[in-house]
Amino acid sequence: MNITVYLGANEGNDPSIAEAARELGAWIGESGNNLVYGGSKVGLMGILAESALDAGAQVTGVEPQFFIDQAVQLDTITRLIVTDTMAERKAKMIELGDAFIAFPGGSGTLEEVSEVMSMLSLSHLDAPCIIYNLDGYYNHLKAQINLMIEKGFSTPERLKHVHFASNLNDVKGILGR
Repeated sequence: MNITVYLGANEGNDPSIAEAARELGAWIGESGNNLVYGGSKVGLMGILAESALDAGAQVTGVEPQFFIDQAVQLDTITRLIVTDTMAERKAKMIELGDAFIAFPGGSGTLEEVSEVMSMLSLSHLDAPCIIYNLDGYYNHLKAQINLMIEKGFSTPERLKHVHFASNLNDVKGILGR
């Protein structure tokens, strides 16, 4: 299974988040899955990719040319796909994914997982989307989704493939691994 993971190009200021990224990458490789991610060597992205590689995963990075020009790509990954734009990057990461995980990250992570959630709600995609709610990182997003349903802008049925996971064991359970 190709697991597309969206996460920060920064490490953040909580070392437990970096450790959880390392554990997620190791599990992806050890369980025989492959990683699709943003292609960067920096921040949580680099930690995740390196641990997945070390655990035997095939790792595909999808990086727009302007990041290649800044030399932030991880050169040791299995495959690097270079796009012209961020929009093309998002589309390619969705195309390659069989499951999606939003790990803690910034506005780019939020934008990417929002597009996946939108495609799921429109039935343009049929895959699990896991919001990795490590230490309550996505509690406000969960509350917003519940408010959208409460106010009649969405339904539980439209968001049935969106799951919240508090830890790696929850992720494994959702993916059936």
